[in-house]
Amino acid sequence: MALLSVIRRWHFREGMAIREIERRTGLSRNTIRKYLRAGTVEPQFKVPDRPSKLDPFAEKLSGWLRIEAGRSRKQRRTAKQMYADLVTLGYDGSYNRVAAFAREWKADRQRDAQASGRGTFVPLVFMPGEAFQFDWSEDWAIIAGERTKLQVAHSKLSHSRA
Repeated sequence: MALLSVIRRWHFREGMAIREIERRTGLSRNTIRKYLRAGTVEPQFKVPDRPSKLDPFAEKLSGWLRIEAGRSRKQRRTAKQMYADLVTLGYDGSYNRVAAFAREWKADRQRDAQASGRGTFVPLVFMPGEAFQFDWSEDWAIIAGERTKLQVAHSKLSHSRA
């Protein structure tokens, strides 16, 4: 929030009094003091945990999402179809809440897959003389004015990459 950085600059750099900052911003002195003492640039608002209408159906929906993740893309049900099925089971909330739940579930699943080692890069390290790569190739060269087919052996040392 740009206002907090302005408040901090006015007070700490320009030495402006809290009452003057209060007059310019319209915030209370207590709020301004709290922002100056906290040392944070942006305020952290606590969002209270509220029960959702989807909570009784969360297990059912996550089970469906788990099943759908195993199917091919064309055979999967959409979030709208799952929402319609939840409505038949008695869910009276909105589709947006179901879609948000599905997005969070997919993001959590993707985060777990990344943390479990899948998609992790492990560099290969070799000791000197431990391993090398070898390959054959064919190439053409002009030697003494005559085009000659060459058979070339390539070797690359894994430790030094030379």
